Amino acid sequence: MQWIRPAWPAPAQVRSAVSLRGGGISAGSYASLNLGMHVGDDPQAVASNRHRLCEALHLPGEPLWLDQVHGIRVVEAAPRGAMRPAPQADAVYARQAHQVCVVLTADCLPVLFCDRAGTRVAAAHAGWRGLAGGVLAATLAAMGGAPGEMMAWLGPAIEPAAFEVGEEVRAAFLVRDTLHSKAFQGNAQGRWQADLAALARRELQRLGVEAVFEGGWLESGATSRTDAQGGEREHDGISSFRCYADATRFFSYRRDGRTGRMATLIWRES
Repeated sequence: MQWIRPAWPAPAQVRSAVSLRGGGISAGSYASLNLGMHVGDDPQAVASNRHRLCEALHLPGEPLWLDQVHGIRVVEAAPRGAMRPAPQADAVYARQAHQVCVVLTADCLPVLFCDRAGTRVAAAHAGWRGLAGGVLAATLAAMGGAPGEMMAWLGPAIEPAAFEVGEEVRAAFLVRDTLHSKAFQGNAQGRWQADLAALARRELQRLGVEAVFEGGWLESGATSRTDAQGGEREHDGISSFRCYADATRFFSYRRDGRTGRMATLIWRES
């Protein structure tokens, strides 16, 4: 199993990771580390995959898995069993240590947050509907604190070349902020190629979050971000993500239709 370790200057007690599609037991179009219970996969396989991920990342507890609906509701992470069934929400935050926040994606943009002191963390599921609806603003409001004290990390999402949308999508963003127009490029079909990461960066800037990061390092149980001498493992670095084009590493709903989901997680150690 491999995962992505986000490249951002989060405080030492803040831990985060993004699962990739290898290292699980799901079969067929869900091969192999599918973590979504709602996509038609064998529930026992998904449960096993979730257990494998928790063990590989040495999570301090079970993540709060959400029932995501492309909305803007935000919930607070709670101990396992305190929220059954899964809460219907698209973002989750935690102020206490050992509460694991997680969102699932397969083209949509996962966004992680933490404050500079490392006392608050959050994860948001930001597809175009959530971004246009204000899920990032809702997440920051739920976390509390000044936006200028927050930092954000943008995870793997569908690349602009593969994300064609209609005029109604562009219009939904321009109503919110005319500068969002820079994230859309017209194509030969009279439609638009949309850049989810650019839309999120502009929205975060508008909200007052200036510290926004992307990219990461590939890790597994046998590797870490630093080598034996403490130097950076630059050869394992990923500067950008292409969920649609990179079928080996990433699930993509737009590419495959029936497919699995990846997890983007964040938590705080004691």
